[in-house]
Amino acid sequence: MPTIDLNCDMGESYGAWRMGADTAVMPWITSANIACGFHAGDPLTMRATVQAAAGAGVAIGAHIGLPDLAGFGRRAMAMAPAELYALTVVQLGALAAMARTAGAEVTHLKPHGALYHMVEQDPALAQAVVQAIRDVDPGLRLVGLAGGALVHAGRDAGLAVVHEAFADRRYRADGHLVARGQPGAVIEDPAAAVRQAVVLACEGVVDSVDGEPVRVRADSLCVHGDRPDAALFAQALHEGLRAAGVTLRACGVPA
Repeated sequence: MPTIDLNCDMGESYGAWRMGADTAVMPWITSANIACGFHAGDPLTMRATVQAAAGAGVAIGAHIGLPDLAGFGRRAMAMAPAELYALTVVQLGALAAMARTAGAEVTHLKPHGALYHMVEQDPALAQAVVQAIRDVDPGLRLVGLAGGALVHAGRDAGLAVVHEAFADRRYRADGHLVARGQPGAVIEDPAAAVRQAVVLACEGVVDSVDGEPVRVRADSLCVHGDRPDAALFAQALHEGLRAAGVTLRACGVPA
């Protein structure tokens, strides 16, 4: 019986600005990637999201991002490896401290937005993130693009890695995601996304935009928390996967 993790990027509200439907999404996921105040989030939002995840038995992860609140961390910026190392340590430390106040712990780390793609393109940046995890807590799992440079760097450094796939994103023939700015990059129809999720979980394959099937290892599927229908989408994925005989469980959690 296949097993998969459902992760969601959460805690991305900032002050009076609200993002996502974290409370409504939480019952349907197994892992929460919580913003650490750089691309999104603030201390009160971090605390509330950590408490909600701990109360729901959802694994807590650090969703690290670029220092770009105005651009929601989706704008690439020049970043030296030493600077990214320090930014990663600070964000990990902040969330770990917040988790301890809720009697919980951080179990994984996932980069956000532009940073997610920057570490795929620059080996030195990928190594900076990997080294920060090793220095802070080598027991953390590193979440990155399935088959990508970051998870390979983490594996080579002895970290536990999680290959992440996407139910609601289109893939190119080379296994990379279609850029968000291109037409059709996001699958808007929940039923179509559920079908892609089930095939990814059960067969490890996805149809590319070129019509060619692509092998994609899927340890975890991402639920985008900033979708307008995020809660309904998460519920549809949860129920659709279970109906197909897939067990939902956070990575690293024993059966």
